[in-house]
Amino acid sequence: MRKTMIGALVAAALLMMTGQARADDSLEASVKKACNKELTTFCKGVPQGDGRILACLYAFEDKVSDKCIYALYDASAQLKAAVAALDYAATQCKGDLQKFCADVQPGQGRGLACIQKNQKSATQPCQDALKQTGLWKK
Repeated sequence: MRKTMIGALVAAALLMMTGQARADDSLEASVKKACNKELTTFCKGVPQGDGRILACLYAFEDKVSDKCIYALYDASAQLKAAVAALDYAATQCKGDLQKFCADVQPGQGRGLACIQKNQKSATQPCQDALKQTGLWKK
């Protein structure tokens, strides 16, 4: 069960980390703190990026502490919530994105920055979604 749980957690985190979603600095710091022993013992020479650190933890999953597993689980849950919020806002703001941001190249938060720039002209469902997800820029 432990092996299956960490495998699922690492797989979920890998999927989210390799996409456009990026962890908040405090979230990354909490995982690094909780997994410090594992990172310095098993993954010391592994370069960051492209999910290599998570792949390293997965390779040593039978030696990963419960504290580290919980931190990975928590990070995965927070990233999942952030992705869901972005997906909801993108769905509600689709027409607004097409109207105001058609010339904006997708990726790296450019679409969100554009819609935030035009939020006062955005439709009510888009404005509501931005408020509900905490993406409303004041």
